[in-house]
Formats: sequence, structure tokens, C-alpha cells
Amino acid sequence: MRSVLTVPILRPATRGEIAALEGLIRTSARELGRGFYSDAETEAAITHVFGVDSDLVDDGTYLIAEDGAGRLLGCGGWSRRRTLFGGDNFAGRASGLLDPAEDAARIRAFFVAPQAARMGIASRLLAECETRAAAAGFTRMALMATLPGVPFYAARGYVAGGEILQPCGEIALRFVPMEKALQ
Repeated sequence: MRSVLTVPILRPATRGEIAALEGLIRTSARELGRGFYSDAETEAAITHVFGVDSDLVDDGTYLIAEDGAGRLLGCGGWSRRRTLFGGDNFAGRASGLLDPAEDAARIRAFFVAPQAARMGIASRLLAECETRAAAAGFTRMALMATLPGVPFYAARGYVAGGEILQPCGEIALRFVPMEKALQ
């Protein structure tokens, strides 16, 4: 796949693609999270936190990156909703809307297919999400990074807060809140 891909095609996800996206998220978390999270932590995150937030799909703000043949390379989105992280399976969701004059838009659920890792997929998705959030009037972005995501976001101007522990069933998972001012 590396030799075929030049520029990923970005488009909004549809409800009919949620099952395929959930599969990508599980595979990405298991493969690309190695060395950052134990297998037990990864499975707890998949069960309790990771996944598609269908509100973003309905809002048209959850994007798919695919190649010219329609192969799924990655996904990620931005949100004007209060929820900072977590898919439909996450109990801590809050769908209320943010005020662009006061609040930071959210970067949500970025996952890349392992075979497409380090090919600029997440960078393209992030740039598109930031552009769309800015067009909606937001001047700041906020996200909750996984441990493997921290270096990626830091390299793109996001500043880390203190690490948090998020209960995922009987396992507490480490995440890092991060923010960025848009220009």
C-alpha cells in the first residue's frame, strides 16, 4: 500500500461505515499501541472508551481517509460538542454544544490503519479538522491523547497537560489532555 498512496482522499463518514471504522479502531489500537499500553489496557480501552461517536458522524465532522481504491486508511474528527473523548460505548459522553467564543473545539478519535502508519494520514486529517473548526469560529482546539498520540500532537503544536488516569472497567488507563491555539 505504501507505494500506491500519494494523497489520501478525505470525506465525512456515514452511519453505514461505523462497523468498518470500529474494526479499524480495534486493529489500530492493538497494533500501534504496543509498547505504550499493555494488552489488558488496550482491551479495556477498546471496551470502554475507544470507538466511533455517532454524534460526530451525524454532524458530518468525523472524517475518513481512504486511498483511490476506497481502502480505509484512517479516521478522525473534530467536534463542537462538549465530549472530549470516547465513542458511543463511553459512559462519560456529554452532547451539549460548545461556544466557539469561549470553548475549544475537540479533536476526536484519530486512528490510522497500521499498514498506513507514518504516511501522513493523521497529519492530513488533523489539518483538515483544524481548518474546519476554524471556519466554524473556533480559535482553540482540545483533545485527550493516547500515549502513542502525544508525540504526534506535540509535533503539531499541541501542549500537554498533566497525565490523567481514566477508569476503564477495573483498569485505569493513562491519557494526556492537550490544547492548541489556532492561528
